[in-house]
Amino acid sequence: MPPKELKDISNTQTEADARAIEHLKQAVAKGKHWYLALLETIGLWKSSEENYRGRHYRYLIAGEAFDWLVLAERLCDEISESIPEKERIDLLFFDRPPLELTREEFKKLIGPAKYKAYLNYLYGILAEEALISAVVDEIRKERRALGSNRHEDIVDKAYHRIYGENQQTLLDSFRREKQYPKRKSMTLTEFKEFAYWLFNYRVERCDKSRVASDTKKALTKIQSDLAAKKLHL
Repeated sequence: MPPKELKDISNTQTEADARAIEHLKQAVAKGKHWYLALLETIGLWKSSEENYRGRHYRYLIAGEAFDWLVLAERLCDEISESIPEKERIDLLFFDRPPLELTREEFKKLIGPAKYKAYLNYLYGILAEEALISAVVDEIRKERRALGSNRHEDIVDKAYHRIYGENQQTLLDSFRREKQYPKRKSMTLTEFKEFAYWLFNYRVERCDKSRVASDTKKALTKIQSDLAAKKLHL
């Protein structure tokens, strides 16, 4: 079930969301740091989806996983003149906030229900994408060790190793289950939803020790990628 704070699609701004945006603007005007005001506003936000300035925003993936940075991007637009450009880019593109908060501080600001949904996004989408990337790296290293430079089927090999099926077979099953049309490409939102579907697919079919091992591998990959980003910035 989706968290109570995030309700069904809104084509026009709801009264509750309008009040949340007003809170954001007033808090910043009174001198509160924009990032803290932003997190408070995320805690007040109600809509799970929204059409805004010609763009469709989906904040809740598959009704369970809260993509908080998409909502942060939307809200940053409301106070763009109050946010240093580098801080905005660091947050939205590199997930690097301007203030260091503890996990409990972050949870308190956005609220426990949204925090739980955020963890679904972290482990069910970001970590699943990282797992696939980590296994692709493993297969690439294995082939280099054997003197092979063949990489054209490497993604399917990774999917087979993790899920027991190739990518297209899994994608077809996902779209059939969700009643989505077959297309040659995926939107970013559909890609995220597919990753969350893969996470649930894997958890349902693997034993607990394998799930734990894969989760550890994925989190190690995330940490490695974050460290690499910091070195290049």
